[in-house]
Amino acid sequence: MLLLVAGLCALTASAVTVALAAVPTRETAGGNMVRSLQAFDRARAQAGSHRAEPGARRSRVPAWLRAAGDRMEHLGRVLTPGNGVHRLERQLDFAGNPANLSVEQVLRGKGIGLVTGVLTWLVIGWLLDGVQGALLGAGFGAAAGFYASDLIVRNRAAARQLELSRSLPDVLDTLVISVEAGLGFDAALAQVARHGKGPVVRELFRVLQEMQIGKSRTEALRAMADRTTVLELKGFVSAIIHSGELGVPIAAVLREQAGEMRTKRRQRAEEQAQKVPVKILFPVLFCIFPAMFVVVLGPGILSMLKTF
Repeated sequence: MLLLVAGLCALTASAVTVALAAVPTRETAGGNMVRSLQAFDRARAQAGSHRAEPGARRSRVPAWLRAAGDRMEHLGRVLTPGNGVHRLERQLDFAGNPANLSVEQVLRGKGIGLVTGVLTWLVIGWLLDGVQGALLGAGFGAAAGFYASDLIVRNRAAARQLELSRSLPDVLDTLVISVEAGLGFDAALAQVARHGKGPVVRELFRVLQEMQIGKSRTEALRAMADRTTVLELKGFVSAIIHSGELGVPIAAVLREQAGEMRTKRRQRAEEQAQKVPVKILFPVLFCIFPAMFVVVLGPGILSMLKTF
């Protein structure tokens, strides 16, 4: 009975979450550069691939569903402490705005998680321990449902920043080869963005897009540095900006930066290798050694017991 109720609650929460997540959000007056650029990309891709049918229908969201989504978003915004919305925007930038996710959608998910978590764990706690269990379950469900979205976004941001640091040396090597082959820096960026893969390439592609809509190269590069926590990438941006201001040849700067990135990557690999013995110490002590003792000493102990 308990498993059935828990399964029904989880199914209901999933259905409500998916339904409300589909409700379109209201854009603020300031707008987000990421969403603007992504919308521009989608429109250009659709125009290049096929023409929209003149009689195409737009999906309509019921008014009650839109209103419920707005209430959940308002609830998440009200309960987010201090400058939590700004920190959430920063985390989304660090995560690369996965699946065109906006701050409004995350806030809506926080509100939905709060409500569904309270309802689900309220029922489970009531079945387990009556009123006291229901109160404890409601508190736990509220905290878990409200902060689940934050944890997901932060994990995605941390994983993406790690991937940025790992793929940066290869991208710089490609830039060095392109510039030394005779291309300008902007043309080399376009070449890497056209044929490369990974989060660094997507960041460079965004730099080119921002330059196309009117930003200077310096502003676009500094914006890219603000969207990351990788110190190597920040140092690369700083070196490129200073080389442009001081008139230093860009090829020499790129070559030096690429060599430094390769050295740092090798040092990180050596550091991780040095940590391996410490990390495997406890698994060996608590998992492998007991099994070896049973296999090696077990027959002798059994023989001793039979003898005495």
